[in-house]
Amino acid sequence: MISVLHVITRLTLGGLAENTIAQVVSLNRAGYDCRLAVGLAESEAGCVADARRRGCAIVDVPALGRELAPFRDIAVLLHLWRFMRARRPAIVHTHSSKAGFLGRLAARLAGVPIVIHQPHGHVFYGYFGAVRTGLYVRLERLAARWCDRMIALTDHGIEEHVRRRIGRRAQYETVPSGVPTAEIRARAPGRVQARARLDVGPDDLVIMGVGRLVAIKGFDVLVDALARVRAELPAAQIVLVGDGPQRHQLAARARELAVVDRVRFVGPSHDVPGYLAAADVLVAPSRNEGMGRVLVEAMALGVPVIGAAAGGIPSVIGNDECGRVVPVDDVDALAGALAELGRDATLRAKLGEAGIARAEQFSLAEAERRLLDLYARLVRDKGLARAEEPARGRELA
Repeated sequence: MISVLHVITRLTLGGLAENTIAQVVSLNRAGYDCRLAVGLAESEAGCVADARRRGCAIVDVPALGRELAPFRDIAVLLHLWRFMRARRPAIVHTHSSKAGFLGRLAARLAGVPIVIHQPHGHVFYGYFGAVRTGLYVRLERLAARWCDRMIALTDHGIEEHVRRRIGRRAQYETVPSGVPTAEIRARAPGRVQARARLDVGPDDLVIMGVGRLVAIKGFDVLVDALARVRAELPAAQIVLVGDGPQRHQLAARARELAVVDRVRFVGPSHDVPGYLAAADVLVAPSRNEGMGRVLVEAMALGVPVIGAAAGGIPSVIGNDECGRVVPVDDVDALAGALAELGRDATLRAKLGEAGIARAEQFSLAEAERRLLDLYARLVRDKGLARAEEPARGRELA
């Protein structure tokens, strides 16, 4: 049995953690001996409990955190190196920038045969200033030399990395953040039940946004767009599923634009499909996005989508076949798309129907097929026997 170690900074509610947990589950089911190294101090207890419930063996890396902290980061590097030297994993698979850099360096120092990195997007724009962004790009260029493969969520993600000279094109593979489309459809409530939960009427136009309430998600653009179309779509209301530091700022902006009565905050939820089933339109106005799992979740339920042309979003929506793509930070364009879909129920139904089929390109089954194929090729190319038992060293937690 081949030993695998996945490394991620933290487990929090969102696509990155869900994608990582799903990969560990899939690999274990396929016969790999997979563990997940994570900084539990910055993780959400509910996400960690969910990972364990689904069979993930968790390895705590106590000092691992999201922010740069040189002394702590050196301690993390040593911790990971010691664990890898003791456990001797055949494959190390890292996720996101911080864990990706430290995990790849530790794997290189420990002589791990196969190293895979999965950025889940990038920080090339929308997050930091030019100096800090430039530093991260240089670090990513360096770390790209320490891995065999890098996994992008969409083909567009590959282009963005290669354009910045991060790795070689041959190093990249596309594996979507797999969404359990069939499961979502099976457990989502009916439209009437879902809308009753939100206490919205049959004629209300529910415009939904899902995600962390932070600037990078662009929900301020959505609030501004609602103000532009309220006269044309008086029954329109925004329902935001999620929480974050921008919540009060968004509420203040809604009051300023006199739409505060049409913007609802329902908080974070582990039952996103339960809310999506009530939506007429799902909007992802992000300024940066690796793929946008919630777009696929909405499409799987037949909900038309509108997304900003950031990161992998255009790759998910396609050529307007299941929704609309608008320029980033363009309030007028988003308002126009909302007005177009909001006044035409037939168009919404047509786009929603197309989305059900397109969502399967980003399904959990498709992602699992691609991931297992990649692992099998790397194992074969490195001459590692699948029957080999991993070295049993003392586990460091």
